[in-house]
Amino acid sequence: MTVAGRACEAAGTRKAVSRTGLLVGGLVLLAVVAVLSIGIGARSVAPGEVVRALFDYQGSHDDHVIVRDVRAPRALLAIAVGAALAVAGALIQTLARNPLAEPGILGVTAGAGFSVTIGSALGLTVNQAGELGFAVVGSVVAALLVVAVGRHSPLRLVLAGVALTAVLNGVALGLRLMLPDTFDAYRFWSVGSLAAREQAPMALPMTVIALALTGALLLSRALNALSLGESVAHTLGANVGRVRIAALVLITVLSGAATAVAGPILFVGLIVPHLVRRPAGGSVPWLVLYTMVLGPILLLVADIGSRVLLPTGEVPVAIVTAFLGGPMLIWAVRRYGAGSL
Repeated sequence: MTVAGRACEAAGTRKAVSRTGLLVGGLVLLAVVAVLSIGIGARSVAPGEVVRALFDYQGSHDDHVIVRDVRAPRALLAIAVGAALAVAGALIQTLARNPLAEPGILGVTAGAGFSVTIGSALGLTVNQAGELGFAVVGSVVAALLVVAVGRHSPLRLVLAGVALTAVLNGVALGLRLMLPDTFDAYRFWSVGSLAAREQAPMALPMTVIALALTGALLLSRALNALSLGESVAHTLGANVGRVRIAALVLITVLSGAATAVAGPILFVGLIVPHLVRRPAGGSVPWLVLYTMVLGPILLLVADIGSRVLLPTGEVPVAIVTAFLGGPMLIWAVRRYGAGSL
């Protein structure tokens, strides 16, 4: 091996070690934030007591009951939803090659909400499986419509998503105003919050999200080739059509499942990929891994903020992520500009 080859190999090894160290550090930070999230609330629980409640549960201890029955399931829900939305954002930005792409902006979240409204009006979302199914189907249909209209231009893709979101939200609002029972069933779901959602059965959506995240990791290498351009991807042996379809399915399943269990929470899929894009260094597998860790951290921090911002009660977590995502969207537009979109 030449000197230049050894130098390149050493540089690659250092880069891999650095990325691995950053990933481990992110996992440690996630564990710390999760413990803090479990301890903060109307009744504060010390971090040490949180750890004892998780690993040495005592049913007679009030703090342990709060941690195990309320706070820990809510933190687990935040981790799953944050990872799902963040990875969906990373996949859709890679697929569309558009730094402004995000499930909420591209109408996927609105499609899920519209579909849930239709299912509620027809009386078909009486259980969690029905709600989850309608949300995923709505996400798929919305994504297909947006891609069909805007596939030739990233800017057109965003505009199509914004237009479809406005139309679906308007029609859904009209249905809810005409059908009081539908409005009553929808208003709690539409808030975009983690509060009280942890009491619902979580086995089905958690399983769906876990499988979709695994699929995203498996597909990330093929997306890595696709990010270099279609001609390069063909040269590397990637089936571009199948990769696009698989990515679209994963995006809709992740965003639809997250929206079904927590309501519409926007901007997580926009913020997180931008924060980790530089350390990922253009590698889609590392981008997916980093978003899978940072997404839950962001949503847990937002959930903590939702509990402490007002002394009289909780703010829906979707409002906190909107406050964070608005400036990030402005920054992204100013950085990339319409010309590069």
